Amino acid sequence: MTFKEKIKAGKFLVTVEFGPEKGTETQPFIDIGASLASRVDGFNVTDLQSAVMRLGSLALCIKLKEAGLEPILQMTCRDRNRLALQSDLLSAAAFGIENVLALTGDHPMLGDDHAAKPVFDYDTVQLLDAARKMEQGQDAAGNKLAEPFPHFCLGAVVNPGADPLEPQLIKMEKKVAAGAEFFQTQAVYEVDTFEKFIRQAEQFQVPIMVGIVLLKNAGMAKYMNEHVSGVHVPDNYIKRMADAPKEQRVAESIAIASELIGKLKGMCRGVHIMPIGWERHCGKVLDAAGL
Repeated sequence: MTFKEKIKAGKFLVTVEFGPEKGTETQPFIDIGASLASRVDGFNVTDLQSAVMRLGSLALCIKLKEAGLEPILQMTCRDRNRLALQSDLLSAAAFGIENVLALTGDHPMLGDDHAAKPVFDYDTVQLLDAARKMEQGQDAAGNKLAEPFPHFCLGAVVNPGADPLEPQLIKMEKKVAAGAEFFQTQAVYEVDTFEKFIRQAEQFQVPIMVGIVLLKNAGMAKYMNEHVSGVHVPDNYIKRMADAPKEQRVAESIAIASELIGKLKGMCRGVHIMPIGWERHCGKVLDAAGL
C-alpha cells in the first residue's frame, strides 16, 4: 500500500525524518530505510533543514524511491519562487514521488550563510493549492499542463504548543481547504498541551501525526525551550538527560521518546520521529515503543 492508501485505510502511521548531509552520500539513509521498511510507512527528507545548504530533498527522495522505499518530499517556500516550486513538483511526479510535505522554511539568517536571500514568493497554503491545480491539469497561472497530470498526497505541519493556539487552527483550516491530507506536528513533550490541541483539531477530520524529537542532551532541551516557539521540554526530561552519564544518553533519550509515544499514540493517527542526526537509533525507538 502507498502512504496515501494507508491514510485512506485509517492505518496508524509511522514516519521517520532523514536529514541529508552537506555532501553527496546517500547510502547510509538507504540502508537505514531498508532496515525499517517493514515498520515505517514513509521517510521524510528535509529541505535544507535549518536553512543550511545540504544535499537536496528531491535527490535523496529519488534514491529512496529507487530502493523501493516510500519517500515524503519536504518542500519549503524559502528558496524558490512559484515557477521553481511547480517545476520541482513536476520533477518529483516524474520520478513517481507523490508524497509532499509543504513548509514555509526557516529564514536564511538562522543558517550558516547569512548572505543567502530568502524568496517566500508563496506561502504553504499557496503551494498546496498550486499542487492541487496541477492535479487538475493546469499550473498556478491557469496554463494547461501536458498529460499525464501529476498526482500527490499532500501534507502540512502544525505547532500544537503555539500560544495562542487559535492562529495555528486558522492556518490548519486553510491548509485543509487547500488540499492537505495529513499533518505532522512540531516536537511534542507535553501530553496535556497536545491533548488540548487535538480536541480542537479533530474538527478538521485529517490525520495528525505527533512529532517526536530525540533529545541528545540537556543543552539541546534548554536551547529548544529558549529558541523554538511552541516547544517546551519539561524540567523532568531535562534533569533525566543531565543526570544520564554520557554513555547512557542515547538509551535515556530513547526511553523518553518511547514513553511519550506510549502516552500520545492513543490521541492521534500516527507518530513522526525526528532523530536530528540519530537516524541509526530509530529502530531502537520503535522497539521500545512497540511499533
